[in-house]
Amino acid sequence: MTKSNDDAGRKSTTGAGAPAVSDRNSLTVGPNGPIVLHDVHFLEQMAHFNREKVPERLPHAKGSGAFGVFETTEDVSAYTKAALFQKGAKTDMLARFSTVAGEAGSPDTWRDIRGFALKFYTSEGNYDLVGNHTPIFFVRDPMKFPHFIRSQRRLPDSGLRDNHMQWDFWTLNPETAHQVAYLMGDRGLPRTWRHMNGYGSHTYMWVNGAGERFWVKYHFHTNQGMQSLTNAEAKDLAGSDADYHRRDLFDAIARGEHPSWTLSVQVMPYEDAKTYRYNPFDLTKTWPHADYPLIKVGTMTLNRNPTNFFAEIEQAAFSPGNVVPGIGLSPDKMLLGRAFAYNDAQRHRIGTNFHQLPVNKPKVEVDSYMFDGHMVYEHSGNRPTYAPNSQGRSWSDQTGRVDDGWESDGDMVREAYTLRADDDDYGQAGTLVREVFDDAQRNRLVETVAGALLGGVRSPVLERAFQYWKNIDPQVGQRIEDAVRAGAAPEPAAGMSEK
Repeated sequence: MTKSNDDAGRKSTTGAGAPAVSDRNSLTVGPNGPIVLHDVHFLEQMAHFNREKVPERLPHAKGSGAFGVFETTEDVSAYTKAALFQKGAKTDMLARFSTVAGEAGSPDTWRDIRGFALKFYTSEGNYDLVGNHTPIFFVRDPMKFPHFIRSQRRLPDSGLRDNHMQWDFWTLNPETAHQVAYLMGDRGLPRTWRHMNGYGSHTYMWVNGAGERFWVKYHFHTNQGMQSLTNAEAKDLAGSDADYHRRDLFDAIARGEHPSWTLSVQVMPYEDAKTYRYNPFDLTKTWPHADYPLIKVGTMTLNRNPTNFFAEIEQAAFSPGNVVPGIGLSPDKMLLGRAFAYNDAQRHRIGTNFHQLPVNKPKVEVDSYMFDGHMVYEHSGNRPTYAPNSQGRSWSDQTGRVDDGWESDGDMVREAYTLRADDDDYGQAGTLVREVFDDAQRNRLVETVAGALLGGVRSPVLERAFQYWKNIDPQVGQRIEDAVRAGAAPEPAAGMSEK
């Protein structure tokens, strides 16, 4: 079914001028299946998006990080054979924290999602876990991702940020409700990077030594305790110390106060995913802990600051497509899209051979059939550059079933996930507001949202925003509308209208 939001029936086009098939859904094998490589429109959109700005990251431009170690303290070998998750293993690692929407010079304390990107230099190659400080995200299909990011950035004419366009996007995409409720609550303004949790957010696969498969979600809980800033504190810091979070992490490590996080995972048996009441691969949903309790894995500790910010942090390149034996991807469409897009963005941002830079180089021998390109340093000498060959250079040739795969069959479609028994866009957001937030947190949520809506959001988007919040929770939504109608909201939330 083809839709157009233009009365004249006009559609968007590809870069070659042909009608675009869909700007909302990528091409998958059935509603729940993997994205296919020949979805040319999706690849064109993502490849162009990756090259839209230079040279800083887009998004997650503002950030910093530190080095440390991850120690597996528990026996989780029943679920994964990955070497770094075997009891007693200690793995060197790098963590980078960031904001999503702001440019490299933006304040650390704007209300925004914080990136939580980890690189583990394992004995089996590099494993990257690229998540956020929230367990969910705004959208569930990567086709929407460039549109979402642009809605958070700057207007094409004035170059100014604009609340109206972000609420326009959010209210036209109800799947954003869970993440927006999270963002507008206290957790949207962590006091420091040390005082926030981190999540893999996506669903991943673990495979044990017997070949048994499991679905997992990663939870990194701060051992410093969760703390948040108020809107007023965040606004003051944005003006007085725009690098507050970067400074806090660097100074704490320099003092010997090494922050740490406890990693736990939720584990879902492979077959459960077929009938679970929520789609377990939908990035806008969480798995209730009552159904899948946390299982402790180990501890991440950051104990060394970078000696050169550009070389070790700015040039650090992460991709959720970098996995190791015992860990795989899942049918999560956002994860599959990111597995392509991140490394492609690094090739544009840093260069063809970004993986050879010291901060990105694995601590194991590399023997890859990738050759030459700009700034090549590591090379294979005069060994054959092709496979197979009869000159003695090894190559890989696995055929048949893969141990970290899954079955999928169906027509190729552009369609959202098939709805499950408890699937809807507002349910988990409502649970967060009613059952996780207390009265004081709900009061601050109302003030934050009302302040943001007073920052230039116009009809009909304003009315859609009121209904959006009433769909999340009728009482909270009405309170937000009453505050805006009366013009009684406090100063806008830091980072919303100011940014």
